[in-house]
Amino acid sequence: MNIKPLFDRVVVKELPEKPEKIGNIILPEIAKKPEISEVVALGVGKIDDKNIDFTVKIGDHVIYNKFAGSEFKIDNQIYTIIKEKDILAIIEK
Repeated sequence: MNIKPLFDRVVVKELPEKPEKIGNIILPEIAKKPEISEVVALGVGKIDDKNIDFTVKIGDHVIYNKFAGSEFKIDNQIYTIIKEKDILAIIEK
């Protein structure tokens, strides 16, 4: 993937998950919130000509709100571009 997000934006790709099952009911994909993804690209870290330091780094697994950002597809892989402030947590390994 060759993409460079602008400003304080972060590109993430969804990590593969097993379908959740409660009893005999399988939860639909839309019911799974928030999303867990891997950070694959960071912007330049500028907002209104002020430099900012990112809290996340490439390779971090993060949780963000399902309805944040915009999805796009490159090379048959779906990515989401979000603002760093929409990331709720970093999952420590």
